[in-house]
Amino acid sequence: MDAVLKIPLLLTPQPEGGYTVTSPLLPELVTEGDSLEAVLENVQDALRAVLELYEERARPLPGNLSQNPQAEPIWFEYLWSGR
Repeated sequence: MDAVLKIPLLLTPQPEGGYTVTSPLLPELVTEGDSLEAVLENVQDALRAVLELYEERARPLPGNLSQNPQAEPIWFEYLWSGR
């Protein structure tokens, strides 16, 4: 099974429109989007890039990101725009 990571994200609306997403545990993860849908898609790309960066530099991810869905339930929140 692929790794399951639980990554805290901060979604910040921008005054000029759109959103910025950052992560307090992965400071390298920063992305933007003009809509909620766009920024959520961009998060996936940004996360892949950050994970590759950690792998290339042989840096361990923060330990509390890894989750084991076989061991216990995982609490997570999901954004849905209702469209």
